[in-house]
Amino acid sequence: MVSDFFYPNFGGVENHIYYLSQCLIKEGHKVVVMTHAYQNRSGVRYMTNGLKVYYVPWKPFLMQNTLPTFFGTLSITRTILIREKISLVHGHQAFSTLCHEALMHARTMGYKVVFTDHSLYGFSDVGSIHMNKVLQFTLADVTQAICVSHTSKENTVLRSGLPPEKVYVIPNAVDTAMFTPAPERLSRDEIVIVVISRLVYRKGADLLVEVIPEVCRLHPNVRFIVGGDGPKRVRLEEMREKHSLQDRVDMLGAVPHAKVLPDDMVVLAAPDPTTMVHAITRAIYMLPQIDPQDMHNRMKKLYSWPDVARRTEIVYNRALKCSNPPLLDRLSRYATSLKKNGLLRYLTCGTWAGKIFCIVMIVNFLLWRLLQLWKVLLTRMYWQIILVLYCKFFFPNRPTFFLLISISLTRTLRWYLIFKFQSPNMRRHHLVPGRKKAYDSGASPIGAAQGHLLFKHNVELGFR
Repeated sequence: MVSDFFYPNFGGVENHIYYLSQCLIKEGHKVVVMTHAYQNRSGVRYMTNGLKVYYVPWKPFLMQNTLPTFFGTLSITRTILIREKISLVHGHQAFSTLCHEALMHARTMGYKVVFTDHSLYGFSDVGSIHMNKVLQFTLADVTQAICVSHTSKENTVLRSGLPPEKVYVIPNAVDTAMFTPAPERLSRDEIVIVVISRLVYRKGADLLVEVIPEVCRLHPNVRFIVGGDGPKRVRLEEMREKHSLQDRVDMLGAVPHAKVLPDDMVVLAAPDPTTMVHAITRAIYMLPQIDPQDMHNRMKKLYSWPDVARRTEIVYNRALKCSNPPLLDRLSRYATSLKKNGLLRYLTCGTWAGKIFCIVMIVNFLLWRLLQLWKVLLTRMYWQIILVLYCKFFFPNRPTFFLLISISLTRTLRWYLIFKFQSPNMRRHHLVPGRKKAYDSGASPIGAAQGHLLFKHNVELGFR
């Protein structure tokens, strides 16, 4: 799991990643979360059921997002993927830069990747235009994608150009074991409307400023409880003071997740104050007809995390069955050659953006190969330098003779460790003349024997 948004930060994406990871662990899978550092929370941490979280030393710079560098996270992403023996990378949220970079690096290394889009975005404003272009770049080579609703699927397909058959709809869920109906029904004389959300523009906090006074004017028996915090809380406080609603509007601020209550029913309305007032009025009249226990059972059946985990596992299995195309075939997804009427190459991701995306992928591939070579050379040179210094210190009169012996011993030790720690399939890459290695071992067998990495078998990544 990779995203800029995870605990200790609170939000829908954070909860989704946490609960999905917990359910996958209970199903017998190994799950590792990668996110950026939060203040003094850095390094490796463990959560419930042994969920391992890498808080990489990458500080956020805007809205909890890390600075986009394209290639800056390649080394640490590669190390985590190889050390943890990852089979599939699952990225979350469209405006997470760490997610986009990790998916790009994972595809470069030959891993299967799955992307989940949690939000809806527009098409006309400047921010949406740039974000949609980045999403088009990332999803051009994604294995499978997940959306939380059918509307979200349509939005993602239109924004990214992803084939609809590669996008699956898996809704969010509620931990029904934590949220159960009260044993005694509350008084019908008072209607309590609960709003639990981050108080930001994207969540419609501005609409509450106009909706709450009108609903309170039309229905004297209605009281509001607003839970959550954010930049729009100041406007809600000003609204409460302006209309003297201190006794009818309770502002709870940030609420711990264990105390958040689920909705009993849902009435949808357009994002317009007048329409929302009518929708709330309709919900107030419908409320006495709702059986809380029946609604709880319906939610438990439709929106349970174990069910979401099982459906996500199906997407994972389909992604793992997909083949790994070579680099040129992958680049063709960014640029399509059309030789019609003598026209030049047209780019599927845009006239200029497609060219830039191809260059970024080529550079990323070359950097990964150089990083492979550097890790192997560094480990071999490390042992040879130690042996040379040892010979010079203990045998100063015969440096050349013992230098040759040290190099021979190094190569002998290397071949011994190859047969000791690698699988038979991997040994053939060393024994067959002229055959290229088709894997990224992360370090030479000597480094693995020292304990620098926590695995014995190398990862087959599919590049020939």
